Amino acid sequence: MMDHVRDLASVRAATDRLLSAAAGLDNAAVTEPSRLPGWSRGHVLAHVARNADALVNVLEGRPMYASATARDADIERDAPRTLDAQLADVRESAARFQDAGAAPADWSRTVELRNGVTDAAARVPFRRWAEAELHHVDLGVGYELEDLPEEFTDREIDFLVERFAGHPDVPSTELASDTGRAWTTGGGATGGPVTVRGTAADLLGWLCGRRDGSALTVDGGPLPALPPL
Repeated sequence: MMDHVRDLASVRAATDRLLSAAAGLDNAAVTEPSRLPGWSRGHVLAHVARNADALVNVLEGRPMYASATARDADIERDAPRTLDAQLADVRESAARFQDAGAAPADWSRTVELRNGVTDAAARVPFRRWAEAELHHVDLGVGYELEDLPEEFTDREIDFLVERFAGHPDVPSTELASDTGRAWTTGGGATGGPVTVRGTAADLLGWLCGRRDGSALTVDGGPLPALPPL
């Protein structure tokens, strides 16, 4: 069962870590490339801020974004700002998200995200936690997948394994981590089962598109090509 109160506390801690790391940059560094293709660090920080506001919309029953075009335009608009402006926006939007999360609500209700995706309201704080942690890694400032909290890594793997379960482009795939945990996903495509072994960080990196899987050991066939998230 999702514990949204505990996850909101984890979001706050993850956001504080991201802000502390980003505060060590300067205006020039904000314009440099992030680890996400085509995005500067400013794009990443702008996205983190706008995502917080978008998830406030979700919790309050409004569309997550006005449109995909508006979402992209807002990020492009905000990406060139100075470091101080970026930090203030991330901090203030994070506070708005925490306020929305603290409001009395039915956390068992179903909410709508982007592209018609629905989920329980109680999972929204975890989704925000993932945004804060993974985009901190994307900044390329020394925070790596190996530095993520173990609880987050395991739960994000759980989440992504569920997302790819039965996917028509992914064969039956068994995952095993060095922590002793195991998962099964895919199954919608012919072939398999394929067994993929590695560290939890490398498994997560492959599942979320941050690593190419070259550090993983694969038995039963080639490493499956995962669809974009």
